[in-house]
Amino acid sequence: MDPLLIDVPERLESERLVLRCPHAGDGPAVNAAVRASLDALRPWMPWAREAPSADESESYCRRMHAKFLLREDLAMLIFERGSDAAGEPLLGVVGLHRIDWSARCFEIGYWRRTGLDGLGIVTEAVRRVARMAFDDLRARRLEIRMDDDNERSRRLAERLGFTFEALLRANANTPLGEARSTRVYARVRGIEESDSGETAARR
Repeated sequence: MDPLLIDVPERLESERLVLRCPHAGDGPAVNAAVRASLDALRPWMPWAREAPSADESESYCRRMHAKFLLREDLAMLIFERGSDAAGEPLLGVVGLHRIDWSARCFEIGYWRRTGLDGLGIVTEAVRRVARMAFDDLRARRLEIRMDDDNERSRRLAERLGFTFEALLRANANTPLGEARSTRVYARVRGIEESDSGETAARR
């Protein structure tokens, strides 16, 4: 099937959150969240070396909206329920990346705004996107990858029932150009994810 013909929800809700596709006008919210979180993001995210300009953040939102429509990358902004209009505080970003539609394989990526530790925001957002991937997009395989030193992401993957599959030793560079290793976690339909769509995390 042509990926353009695949119906992908542009808005998701969970108990406390709204996740939605970026739109024109979301740049100020993204810019404020990134600037507030640079110190925490810099060790893990190559794009967080310097604070973005307002135009760069707006360009990001418009580019990611276009990629969403083309089904090339499915980024979603995270807001508190009832607060997802332009100008409201952004809590973070979550999405499906490295998409292989023919194999129905996806990788979940995410980051959270600094100052929201211990609230379970990323856990709730990732769980909701995982459900969308398996239930709506019929995912066969869903991955979470992280730097071997990123203990928070490791604990999140394990908490959501992803299985540790591999340590890719010295396969990439940190944002500072040093060698890093990558941990790969996955949920696979018929193994961690039942064919009916029920997950260990839901049970």
